[in-house]
Amino acid sequence: MATTTASSPARRRPRRGSKGPNSDLSRTLTDCTRRGDAAAAMAAFDSAVSDPDAASAPRLTAHQYNQLLHLLAAADRSSFPNPAAAARRVFSHMLEAAASPSEATITSLARVTASDASNPAAADEAFELVATMKEKYGVAPRLRSYSPVLAAFRRAGEAGKAYAVEAHMEASAVSPEEPEIAALLNVSAKAGDADKVYEYIHKLRRTVDCVSEDTAELLEGWFRSGEAAMAGKAEWDASPVKDAIVANGGGCHRLGWLGNGPWMVQRVRVGEDGDGQCGGCGCRLACVDIDMEETQRFADSVAGLALERETKINFSQFQERLEAHKEYEAIVDGANIALYQQNFAEGGFSLAQLEAVVTELRDRYNGRWPLVILHNKRIGKLMENPSNRHLIETWRANGALYTSPSGSNDDW
Repeated sequence: MATTTASSPARRRPRRGSKGPNSDLSRTLTDCTRRGDAAAAMAAFDSAVSDPDAASAPRLTAHQYNQLLHLLAAADRSSFPNPAAAARRVFSHMLEAAASPSEATITSLARVTASDASNPAAADEAFELVATMKEKYGVAPRLRSYSPVLAAFRRAGEAGKAYAVEAHMEASAVSPEEPEIAALLNVSAKAGDADKVYEYIHKLRRTVDCVSEDTAELLEGWFRSGEAAMAGKAEWDASPVKDAIVANGGGCHRLGWLGNGPWMVQRVRVGEDGDGQCGGCGCRLACVDIDMEETQRFADSVAGLALERETKINFSQFQERLEAHKEYEAIVDGANIALYQQNFAEGGFSLAQLEAVVTELRDRYNGRWPLVILHNKRIGKLMENPSNRHLIETWRANGALYTSPSGSNDDW
């Protein structure tokens, strides 16, 4: 017996080749995006939204508005001379259609607005869009949101406004990268603001391992300028400078321009044989360590882990002892030194080797004792030998020995 099964209307699929009200526009925008054809995309948009029959006019998605704005932001001005006006029209239509703008929406609009050479207030309008996007539309700006605004203020030589953009970035927890720092550096150099140039050079140093050719040329331009030759103190006290260099990890003092007059600017090779020697002046480059702020963060992180994983009272006691004895110039990992190049299979632990290091450090630091850290499980065995016992008691009497307790890791 033949049977037939009625299919539910909810499960029927549309026939292949059928058209929805938005399908033609969607295909056109996708094709225009692939070709980068802003003019054709806007023609399709205008044709769709100008349909006199409102019922048959397609309803655009937020993605389609974003496609249009992205195309306009990247449009070639020779073939599409006024993309900013078109972008404002698209965005206005988007708001009227109650489509929700995203960060990408505002960023594209800010980008095309900032590049509007015919509008003297274009950069200000672009910054306003970025600065208010969270308040108006509930979306947070990203680094790419600020970049076109900074570039516009850089072109206009508006240093104060560029600094305002940076301040807003900082308030939004957005960190500038090389292009943004270069823009700030350039606008500061044009304004002859030596303090700001100094500030951005240090930001560049902390952020970028190797600058681009464009940034290198900006730096060369500054150091060849008359403003750079005039910046700086003619006299200074060398002692605080040395202290600042140590505090900042050995690489810089961060006390501003010291010395003045013309700079010698040249490109040289450094340390081809690995010795770090400058091929121009012959000086050896400083080895840069972490600075005091970074050191404190690292110490706090280690202490936090130790308090989580150790018996808390043990590590807390160690912290209290260190707080009470801040005079140490050196800290000695006792086991590491005493076991160095010893025979582990025979349990080799050279206290004489450890004593030699302690003596060397005392000589180096004018008789001041280092802090020797040893686990108490080793102390018990060492004390069985009378000569060892005398040495250990001498260290203890001079506050030079801390024994980590059982159940604790002396590496902390």
